[in-house]
Amino acid sequence: MIVEDERSNYETFRDCLSGPIIQKSAVKGSKPQKRRNARGRKNTIKVVEHVETQNERDEQGAEDLADFIDYLATESFTSLPADLRTLSFSVIQNEPSILAQYSDPLPSSTADSLLSIIPTSVSDSLTTYGLISCPSDLSNLLIPVFTDYISTISSAPPLWSSTRTTACEVCERDWIPLTYHHLIPKAVHAKVLKRGWHEEWQLNSVAWLCRACHTFVHRMAGNEELAREWWTVERLRERDDVQRWAAWVGRVRWKAQ
Repeated sequence: MIVEDERSNYETFRDCLSGPIIQKSAVKGSKPQKRRNARGRKNTIKVVEHVETQNERDEQGAEDLADFIDYLATESFTSLPADLRTLSFSVIQNEPSILAQYSDPLPSSTADSLLSIIPTSVSDSLTTYGLISCPSDLSNLLIPVFTDYISTISSAPPLWSSTRTTACEVCERDWIPLTYHHLIPKAVHAKVLKRGWHEEWQLNSVAWLCRACHTFVHRMAGNEELAREWWTVERLRERDDVQRWAAWVGRVRWKAQ
């Protein structure tokens, strides 16, 4: 059970965890079972049964995936130390020593300590469903999740927070935590100005995306391509692969607790 004071951080953690899980599940995919024709005499009375459609299978798969992510997030988050479950920008300002413990990159001692307290049910479940190759591979999945979570909850509010939307600008889910995506990645700002791709005032344009869509966009293209070709939300949403992704991930919903 998630206590109310920690719910916001839990939802952020779940969102950070959902990114790699959804990506791995989308790549792994599943094959629908083939229907078998009934055999028998032509005059045999056949019972008409409901045949599950592909859309219904997709809906059920998305619902099952959301339940699975919720389970993994709850198991993992509730095992974390109290200071990590309640971490915030305000806490770090008042207790700078905590920042050293949870810095980026995450110190190996901290990473090892966090991994050691994650219930075996998490690694066993991920292994069973083929999302990690073996329990010892858990670190490759969770360390980036821990880093992403810590970075998100300890960051100062962005100056452009006034541009925040109420829904993800790709999948349009309006009940999930949002992150800001630099439409022109900061890593290439100097090159953008040097080559005249955009004007300086455009550099801090952002899109508000859920964690899964944010991860998808960065997997979709490198920083330079994003800066040159996909520097507005409208351009992103025109892509066929983005539209297919948005239609799929939009079905993944958490159940009310």
